[in-house]
Amino acid sequence: MRSISQRELRNDNATIMRAVESGESFVVTRRGVPVARLTPVPDTDLRVVRPAAEGVDVTALPRVRATRPTAGHLDDLRGDR
Repeated sequence: MRSISQRELRNDNATIMRAVESGESFVVTRRGVPVARLTPVPDTDLRVVRPAAEGVDVTALPRVRATRPTAGHLDDLRGDR
């Protein structure tokens, strides 16, 4: 596992991400101290296990009409009222 600095990760992120995609792992350091590990995601971890169901026509669903403007709902959620 190769060590890279935070600055190298920032400046060469495209190259490093391609290397991670191809299976390489990195330890990211800040001022020489390891702070993170950058490794490929296993196939079964965060990737789609199965595609979305076919044949669901969301355009056929009824439209929902708001009883008041969206800004009012947002104000309530933010606690502005």
